[in-house]
Amino acid sequence: MLFFFIPVPLLLLMGGAGSSSTSSSSSSWASSTSSTRVSSTSSTKTTSGSAQASSTGPVPTASGNPYSGKSVWNSEYYASEVYAAAAMVTDTALKAKISKVASIPTFTWFDTMAKVADLPGYLRAAGSSILQIVVYDLPNRDCHANASNGELLYANNGAALYQQYIDGITAAIKASSGSTVVAVIEPDSLANLVTNLSDSRCSSVQDQYKASVVYALKTLATAGVYMYIDAGHAGWLGWPANISPAATMFTQIFKSAGSSPFIRGLATNVANYNALTAASPDPVTQGNNNYDETHYINALGPMLASSGWNAQFIVDQGRSGKQNIRSAWGNWCNIKNAGFGLRPTTSTGNSYIDAIVWIKPGGECDGTSNTSAVRYDSMCGGPDAKVPAPEAGQWFQAYFVDLVTNANPAF
Repeated sequence: MLFFFIPVPLLLLMGGAGSSSTSSSSSSWASSTSSTRVSSTSSTKTTSGSAQASSTGPVPTASGNPYSGKSVWNSEYYASEVYAAAAMVTDTALKAKISKVASIPTFTWFDTMAKVADLPGYLRAAGSSILQIVVYDLPNRDCHANASNGELLYANNGAALYQQYIDGITAAIKASSGSTVVAVIEPDSLANLVTNLSDSRCSSVQDQYKASVVYALKTLATAGVYMYIDAGHAGWLGWPANISPAATMFTQIFKSAGSSPFIRGLATNVANYNALTAASPDPVTQGNNNYDETHYINALGPMLASSGWNAQFIVDQGRSGKQNIRSAWGNWCNIKNAGFGLRPTTSTGNSYIDAIVWIKPGGECDGTSNTSAVRYDSMCGGPDAKVPAPEAGQWFQAYFVDLVTNANPAF
């Protein structure tokens, strides 16, 4: 069924999936059904070590697929970006198509500690609807990339600060009532530990990555947050040399975090472009039988189950409307000719997949093409990337228009 929305080589050394940056969908949402107004600019208040993640309250009980029978709350912040984009367009037909994007829910990325201060407002505004968030502030984040490097470093008390960040999110959710929170946990983090340990930036923090993610899973589970750990995508971990080690690692993380039923499963294709089910294999996928997300999930799911985790999946299809657009499968930054893809739904046709979702807010840039920028990543200036592009997380109007124009299904 459709969601009901509240309107408004085998070892691919991939550095990321085009993750959002420190300004991604950042700021704030406001409910169309509530008088609570949340500022559209990020708060400067940081989370405090005194956050009571263990505050009293009923022990939550998991109830299966969190999306079943639930409405999904829409981000007014993202809707405002879309309406602003529509205002810049003179073509009336295109303007009408753009406006339709505003009603499609995306996830909000908590990619700095400061943004945690806005969470209570989001929860109040969401009410009984699902609030979709991305937990994305791991120290030494995106260890094999530059475009989405974060604010925390393990060498600078990062582990303790990350725990404060997680405690702040958990305390806010425990203090709320009525909302169902679905969270994607740390895009690109654990996947890098499967393929990129030859990069010292990854190998030097692998144990800390795992410990921090386990802390996040354990702590958020106490607040009843339904969690999907990021699992890369078919073109990253779906390769024969990668998928078995990935299954082993993810199952170990699940068990180390206490095997909570709130650790619902894995999220795939976050901010990427792979089809859910490709009509035919893209030539760049040659050598990988898992050439789309369905093949990847159908291969990974049984491996996880045989290791003791009956994991479910959500799949990002926000930018997967157009296929065969890359010269190399590992290219991820602002890919030219991409289009919005399948709309969010629980009618997935696959018992492993809880929902198709839009995790990456389409139109928010993956990374700058300015080679002199501190956070420049070569992927963002590559042959498949649309240029010129602003900094990661900033609005990229020309790219957004392309996503609308190339959308499949069309608007």
